Amino acid sequence: MKLDILGTGVDSLTKSAVLERIGEYIHGRGSHLIVTVNPEFIMAARHDPEFRHILNTASLAVPDGFGLHFAARRQGQRIAERITGVDLMSEIAALAAREGGRVFLLGARRGIAAGAAYALMQQHPGLDVVGAESGYRRWHRHMTDEKLRAMINRKKPDILFVAFGQVKQEKWLYRNLPLLPTVRVAMGVGGSFDYIAGRVRRAPVWMRRLGLEWLFRLGRQPWRLPRIMTAVVRFLWAVIRLPHNEERL
Repeated sequence: MKLDILGTGVDSLTKSAVLERIGEYIHGRGSHLIVTVNPEFIMAARHDPEFRHILNTASLAVPDGFGLHFAARRQGQRIAERITGVDLMSEIAALAAREGGRVFLLGARRGIAAGAAYALMQQHPGLDVVGAESGYRRWHRHMTDEKLRAMINRKKPDILFVAFGQVKQEKWLYRNLPLLPTVRVAMGVGGSFDYIAGRVRRAPVWMRRLGLEWLFRLGRQPWRLPRIMTAVVRFLWAVIRLPHNEERL
């Protein structure tokens, strides 16, 4: 079921249903973009028609963020389950390990993709990580899209995780995925490599369950305040002001 939250479509599916669909993508034909939609994405999409189009045409738009549950309830809708990007990435890696999918990690700072790849292979024995490359322009200024595509295509992955930062990674994937013929599933993962590699600590489980990850991040990374203001305050205010007759998708 597709829900409309402030003009962005979000799939209301359980984690098991999402993974079942991703398994079908891996063994099927064509390429599929998965986006993990949070309040920041929705606020960005309201002012960026290109980004909104990417989110609304993705094969799967997975709800990541407690704010989406609040928004859905206020509109008389229901999100089946919250699925964070880092958890979904790990679940897809487990699926790939079981079913033989080849995985490529692209993005983040130098060495972090490799660290995340090592951690995933430790967690999921049998996982075939065919590439782990920072690919971030700060470290590889010579890496044009063409060169990145050639590097990925040489490894022939089935699954591609990209960590270029929100919005940028989704636009990069939308632009380049049609030119990556072996990739069946692609997902932008933001800071997931850092968490999986153990470079950044996640909020305690009890804070995650209460939707207080933003508070934990703010305490450890005060520079996130503008982003948190967008995700928490501005998003909630936009939802509260939403008229019942706003145009739907």
